[in-house]
Amino acid sequence: MLRYFFAMHWVVALVRPPQSTFELACAAQVFGIEREGLPTRYAFSVCAERPGPVTTHAGYDMLVTDGLDALDRADTVVVPGWLPAAEPPSPAVVRALRRAHDRGARVVSICSGAFALAYAGLLDGRRATTHWRLVDEFAARFPRIRVEADVLYVDHGDVATSAGAGAGFDLCLHLVREDQGAQYAAHIARTMVMPPHREGGQLQYSAPPHPAQIDGTLAPLLEWVTGRLGEPVTVDAMAAHAGVSARTLARRFADQLGTSPGQWLLAQRIAMARELLEGTDLSLDAVARRVGLSSATNLRRRFLNALGTTPGAYRRAFRSGTPVSTRTAGV
Repeated sequence: MLRYFFAMHWVVALVRPPQSTFELACAAQVFGIEREGLPTRYAFSVCAERPGPVTTHAGYDMLVTDGLDALDRADTVVVPGWLPAAEPPSPAVVRALRRAHDRGARVVSICSGAFALAYAGLLDGRRATTHWRLVDEFAARFPRIRVEADVLYVDHGDVATSAGAGAGFDLCLHLVREDQGAQYAAHIARTMVMPPHREGGQLQYSAPPHPAQIDGTLAPLLEWVTGRLGEPVTVDAMAAHAGVSARTLARRFADQLGTSPGQWLLAQRIAMARELLEGTDLSLDAVARRVGLSSATNLRRRFLNALGTTPGAYRRAFRSGTPVSTRTAGV
């Protein structure tokens, strides 16, 4: 699922009292900051149903000058939390969200913001997620929505939801990567001193480590693997390097990263392929060999399965700025 945006892209956050400042900051930090060495491709603003002072959970009020009509010019609408979750949005808010979605805006929620999207009917018949403490209430209130209790985010292209507050950063960076490419998103992540990519299917939170695994951090292994993506590294080779069995390695990946070793390894190879396609003129065969996918045919198959487009189309899009592909499927 790729949506390419190279003109100025308007992101508008819809806030309500009492607003959680962290969820709002997730969107503001990713979409609202001009960064040296990076072309500015997003404009960020905030609106409220009733413009004026909006109370926050942080003990201060913020002054919001735009009303719901700001959503009519948004390319992406973000609902950064919706508390109390049991309180439905007003008919005016529901109309504004539906109107934005109907004209093609992407509508995104962070944490409890999924409740607002659900009340507006934008998630009916779809998968969605929210904070793990709220998933039971969410499922009970909205039986037509398939609740994904453990994932970081779910992106359908036109509608996306994230889990707890920290997952809001993951979703926002994922959206930037889909809009602007892997290099652009990685630059933002580096300025925030954050990892550039966590897959949406990773767990919201890890299980407590087994006592024998407290010192078993995966960091050295991950560094070893990422320096050898062009080599035929296998899961068995990873386990051997870590000095554990493949079963133990799988358990540690599940505990610490919420994914399997094989899935993580493929995601790293796809991510590196994206950067090479954006930043080099290497042939597809050369890119495939550089990332350990052996051939252009294998690269095309893996790329299509992961991103819904071909490596050639991806390269043309991020070289020319011309949209070439959109897939609306869940992560």
